[in-house]
Amino acid sequence: MIIRKIYNFENAHIVRFCSSKRCRTSIHGHSYKCEVLLSSNFLDNASMVYDFGLMKQGIKTLIDSFDHSTTIFSGDSDEYKNDIKKHSLRWVEIPYNPSAEQFCRVFFVLIDRLLSLTKMQNGEKEVRLHSIIVHETTTGYAQCFRDDAYNENMGIINLEDIKFSDEVVGEWYDKELFNKMKNGISFIDEKDC
Repeated sequence: MIIRKIYNFENAHIVRFCSSKRCRTSIHGHSYKCEVLLSSNFLDNASMVYDFGLMKQGIKTLIDSFDHSTTIFSGDSDEYKNDIKKHSLRWVEIPYNPSAEQFCRVFFVLIDRLLSLTKMQNGEKEVRLHSIIVHETTTGYAQCFRDDAYNENMGIINLEDIKFSDEVVGEWYDKELFNKMKNGISFIDEKDC
């Protein structure tokens, strides 16, 4: 069975090297929708794959990090990166161009890691991240599956290569969330979320 939760976020970026002149030369923003699809062959003690309330914790925190933020390609010029960081308190730096496709892959890797480290408390079994869909516009989206997220032909995404501004981290319910993820430290689902 598959369940789906949708998150909204507003984000600005430049996508270098793309075909569209406006897209590659001007900072612009989108009202994104991110769909997180989880699957399991089991239901928990409440007859759910995974409680939607639990998805308001770590998963929402990670996606919300991109809300009202500028996403920066780490391969961009130092002048551009430093200028954005100077003028925007909320930014995220990722190792690839911030296209809808790469947003999907980054979200997949982040959420997959979070779920793999989560100790579930209500009889959940084999809850897996099925896919991520990122709607960049009302008519265009990208969908990422496990094979896409870890596809060497599309570039490897290492958690160490993702950076969140202090302002973003300062809003997290657990300021050490990302460090725990990078260091393989387990999480316990808060049952009364």
